[in-house]
Amino acid sequence: MNWENQELSNASAKYMISGDSISKGVILDEVRNKYVLLEDNYVSLLQDKLKGAVRNTARFGNTLIKGMSNLKKDVLKDKPNIVLIEYGGNDCDFNWNEIADNPDGEHSPKTDFNMFEKMLTEAIHFLKSQQITPVLMSLPPLNADNYFKWVSKNNPEAEKNILKWLGSVTKIYWWQERYNSTILKVSEMTKTKYIDVRGAFLEHPDYTKFLCSDGIHPNQAGHRIICEKVLEFVKNNYQHLLRDHHGGLA
Repeated sequence: MNWENQELSNASAKYMISGDSISKGVILDEVRNKYVLLEDNYVSLLQDKLKGAVRNTARFGNTLIKGMSNLKKDVLKDKPNIVLIEYGGNDCDFNWNEIADNPDGEHSPKTDFNMFEKMLTEAIHFLKSQQITPVLMSLPPLNADNYFKWVSKNNPEAEKNILKWLGSVTKIYWWQERYNSTILKVSEMTKTKYIDVRGAFLEHPDYTKFLCSDGIHPNQAGHRIICEKVLEFVKNNYQHLLRDHHGGLA
C-alpha cells in the first residue's frame, strides 16, 4: 500500500532534500563578500513545521550528475518517504573564467541540456521504484545584471569578453529559464508533483530584493518565500504531515 494513503504517525515521516547550495542554505554575506551558511534557511525552517525528520543532503556546487550518485546511496540507507529534488542552478552554469579568456571558443554548461532532462527523469524513476515520492522544485529566477557583474568580477575586460560571447546579458535569464522549463516538462511527463518556487518569487514586482547581490542565491527573505511555498504545497497535498495543520511562518 502506498504510504501517501495512510495517516503517518508524528515521528514516522522521513523527508530528504537533494539539491545544491540553495537547499544547503548558502547565502552571500554582503559585508564580507563571502559565502556563508544561513541558519534560518528554508530547510531548517521546514523542520519545525513538519511532522517527522528532515534530512538535508544538499551540497554547495552540486550538479544533478554529482547529486544523483549520492542520492542513490542516501536513499537506500535512509529510506525516506518523500524526496525534494532541487537542481539546475549549477547545471545550467558555465565556466565564466574560460569564457572571459576565450570568448570566441566553444563553451558548454556544466550539465548538457539534454543530459539534464535525461538524468532528472532517471532520478524520478529510481525513487518511484523504491516506493518513494519524488517532488520537484522549480528554480528561483535570477537577476541577470547582478549575476553578470558577479561572474565577470567587475573586471571591464572580462565583462567585454563575456558579453561578446553571450550577445546580451538577458540571455543569462533565458538560458536558466530553459532548464527551469525542463523541470516542468519532466514533472508533466513523469506525472510528478512540483513546487513552483519560481512563481512564488515572480509574484513580487521586484523579486530581485529576495536575492543576494550575486544575483542567484536567495537571501534570508528569499528562503522564507521558499519555505512558505513548500508549506503551501504540503498543506494542499499532505496536510496530515503538518504539525499544526496551518502552515505558515507566523
